[in-house]
Amino acid sequence: MPIDSSDQDQYYRQNVFGISAVEFIWGLGLPVVVESTFLQLFVKSLGGTGLALGMIPVFFFIGISVFALLASYMTEGLRFKRRAVIVLHLISGVALLLFGGLLALMGAGPHVLYVFFGCYAIFSVCVGMTLPVWLNYLVKIFSEERSVPGLAAMMIAQNVAKLISSLAILKVVERHAFDLGAAAMIFLTVGGLFVLGSLFFLFTRENAEAALDPGHSRPPFKAFVQSTVRHMRTNRNFLCFLGSDLELHIVVTVISFYAAYATEFAGISPAVAAGLFVGLIYTGAIGANFFLGTLGWFSLKHKTLISKSGAIAAVILLCVANTPLYFYLASFLLGASRGTRMIVFAPAVKKLSGLADATPYFAVAPVLTLPVVTGLPLACGFFLDRMAGLGADAYRIVFLAAAVLLGLTFFCAWRTDFSPEVATASGLTVAAGEDKESS
Repeated sequence: MPIDSSDQDQYYRQNVFGISAVEFIWGLGLPVVVESTFLQLFVKSLGGTGLALGMIPVFFFIGISVFALLASYMTEGLRFKRRAVIVLHLISGVALLLFGGLLALMGAGPHVLYVFFGCYAIFSVCVGMTLPVWLNYLVKIFSEERSVPGLAAMMIAQNVAKLISSLAILKVVERHAFDLGAAAMIFLTVGGLFVLGSLFFLFTRENAEAALDPGHSRPPFKAFVQSTVRHMRTNRNFLCFLGSDLELHIVVTVISFYAAYATEFAGISPAVAAGLFVGLIYTGAIGANFFLGTLGWFSLKHKTLISKSGAIAAVILLCVANTPLYFYLASFLLGASRGTRMIVFAPAVKKLSGLADATPYFAVAPVLTLPVVTGLPLACGFFLDRMAGLGADAYRIVFLAAAVLLGLTFFCAWRTDFSPEVATASGLTVAAGEDKESS
């Protein structure tokens, strides 16, 4: 029998508080390590090349793609997943504490860049194992009707914290530049915040009736993956949506390079690029979360199309940028695009999968897009290194290519049908959380 939405939302306010508290505290640290202009400029200060800058999102995407499968399989069949969500979040914080401690002990030297990538790889693996379990947990503790408003409240809390943090980063970089001692304290602080924030999941509650049957058994890992891939392959509507979601990785690639472009060729200071750019990204995200999430403007499909439109406008601005204002507007639009995607992705995957437990979809989907999401930043970094003689034009070519790719994601979003209550065909064998109820 379908779960009554009023029963599923009996802990709605409590859950919104819990996940919002987690994301506010995590949001204070995220501008340093995820989709961050600070991280790119930090690596550049260590002598990193364009290829090294491209490696940052590659490490992150590999972590959230490959190792998400492991976490999904390990938690498959668990009736309640709060404990797993907490443990995985805690481990991610510990990885950053490790890097901050090593950075404080080592001091300057060429080895710092290698240690950074080693620790960032560990962090990426930890986050990768966290994401599918966390995303599925979020859509399980809310009904379909209240998932977008609930996630919007969470993302507003996160982005407000990111905005506060970005302003703090601006002041730190203005005062200390990228001094290794100051950087070590930043990473230690971020790791501590992540550990503290993870504990607020203890305030959230899972609805017992929304949980899986306790008798559900875990299939062998190979069968788990094959069954999920087979289910996704027949779900063409979802595959079309997955093509549209490549927008995220294109935008992250742009964010990975545009701060270096601004500081090298537009006369913008590193402090402004590391702080103000990020602050405007989060301001745009907050606006998108409020109007499209809290106020509920537009349908799920139109929210998705708006996200792509904002991203396209942003990279076009970067192609013609000749004053700081262009970079400020582009940052705001990139943030609005990212903010919209964050409140749309989890409900869309849950709806289009047609599964009661969509964790396998959250885990396997990044693996399917891995060749694109790792190849794109590496190709851009390689191109910028080889075409350094073109100066600013090399960056403009990268941004123009990004605009074309974003246009393709807009087309995929246009072709995706968000209307079916169950997007998968009947009679399929699904990987986990199988839902054989008729729609």
